[in-house]
Amino acid sequence: MPTALPAPARSSVLAAALLVMACDGFHAGHVSAGGAPAAMARGIDQAYARRDACLARNATERALAGASVHARAQALALACASETDRLIFASSHGDAAIAGAIRDDTEFRALGVVLRAPGAD
Repeated sequence: MPTALPAPARSSVLAAALLVMACDGFHAGHVSAGGAPAAMARGIDQAYARRDACLARNATERALAGASVHARAQALALACASETDRLIFASSHGDAAIAGAIRDDTEFRALGVVLRAPGAD
């Protein structure tokens, strides 16, 4: 047969339970480490994933044939311009520096895809 907790212990358990329930039910105002609301951070992460998937999807042997490595990377980045634009829209809030950094990142990632492709020389 279980024994009853002393009053101070019951108070502590009740306070802890209330804190846990309050934290579990509180969703408004969550922010990411960068200070963005959690929903916005998820949207940005999803936009990055879609952009990276586009780069991988368009990195076919035919698409990467010919021209210099940098020209192939630029062509690959251009093939995913709509995904990059969506990522910029989700991330930049009109900040030209952020938009430029995202475009540079897209070209950098495209270059990585091209360099990892067979026969990238």
